[in-house]
Amino acid sequence: MTNRYDTSLRAVPRVAVQTVPATPGGLIRSTLLAAGAAGAVLVLFWLPAEYGIDPTGVGGLTGLTEMGEIKQQLAAEAEADARAAAETEVAAPTDPGVAAPEILARLDRIDAQLAAIAAVIGTVPPAEAVPVAPATAEPAPEEIATAPDPVEAAVAEATTAEWRDEVSYTLAAGEGIEVKLAMEEGQTARYAWTANGGVVNFDMHGDGGGQKVSYEQGRAVPEQAGDLTAAFTGNHGWFWRNRSDAPVTVTLRTGGDYQELRVP
Repeated sequence: MTNRYDTSLRAVPRVAVQTVPATPGGLIRSTLLAAGAAGAVLVLFWLPAEYGIDPTGVGGLTGLTEMGEIKQQLAAEAEADARAAAETEVAAPTDPGVAAPEILARLDRIDAQLAAIAAVIGTVPPAEAVPVAPATAEPAPEEIATAPDPVEAAVAEATTAEWRDEVSYTLAAGEGIEVKLAMEEGQTARYAWTANGGVVNFDMHGDGGGQKVSYEQGRAVPEQAGDLTAAFTGNHGWFWRNRSDAPVTVTLRTGGDYQELRVP
């Protein structure tokens, strides 16, 4: 009689699995390797891309440093706009020179009482007894000395100098652009830029060789002129952004000591 169930078992080959013992030395070595790899990624890629910090120079070669600098500039502009908006919401203080109607009425009553008392005792009211100082002659218009505007003086002086380069860019609302000069440490370049009747936010800065510096920043500035001395060898220049609602044309003229004008 045959069995209804086949109870035969097929021979299954056994596979030997070799385990690696987790020793304290192996765990420490693996942890150190992982930490070193994470630190390399942090220094080579993350810091340049997020903050524009490039101690190794790899971020400058890959373009990550410029992206990080633009991120920081945008964050600084957003913070400045938020502060400006908060300041405009603060109510203007009351003019101390304007008195409330109740105070004016009370002063009128006091003046009337003083006048009545003065009429009874035969004296002059204090308001009329106050001596009036003699009026001083106003100086003639030609005698008023006006200090020259330093920006206009710098522009006038710069226009007489010989410019090496001149560029113009029209920025739409919210658009920004960066122009830099390749300079050696200690070199001085002359510059004059104008928004041609408009205003722009600007950041004059430099970077190169893992170093960076911010020379000056401004908000809603119509124009500027002066000298730029390189703090170190690298690229030094300007980043402009149009925060108005209309297009703005920025014109830059440069001269003096620098290797080349680097434009987008």
